[in-house]
Amino acid sequence: MKYTRLSKEQFEELHQEFINFLATQSITADEWEDIKKNKPEAAEQELDVFSDLVWFGVLGKVEYLEHISPQQIHLFQCNEKSMRLIALKIENEAVDFTTKEGFEWLRNNLLSDAIEFFNAKKEYSEDKHLDLFKMIQSGANITKGELFTYFADLIKG
Repeated sequence: MKYTRLSKEQFEELHQEFINFLATQSITADEWEDIKKNKPEAAEQELDVFSDLVWFGVLGKVEYLEHISPQQIHLFQCNEKSMRLIALKIENEAVDFTTKEGFEWLRNNLLSDAIEFFNAKKEYSEDKHLDLFKMIQSGANITKGELFTYFADLIKG
């Protein structure tokens, strides 16, 4: 398995897609019940293959990722061959970017010397999807890129 197995909730959400996946392998509902009961390892393998397919599809559509921690914000634009990073860092531990108040402070103090901005570009390894997956596993969230675009425009100035 390349990524990670979907959660029970994710499988429930993708119930119809999983049925379609089984159908592409000519596995009927009755056969699936039989596989689950009598060949649990085969059932596990089907769940893993389906999970990897779902992850591969999702990762192929990722355009932006965000990772927000109390004193840092990392915003990623995921391009074809590389990703662009815009990062903000603050040394003031009284400010927590993960809270509404911390975000308000950021908005009101954007041009303050207390905030450090970083701008970088990073090439992917041989496996772009796995790079993105690892970032998500470590706490990054897939977004539409509003924050990235806002700060990219601000930096361009």
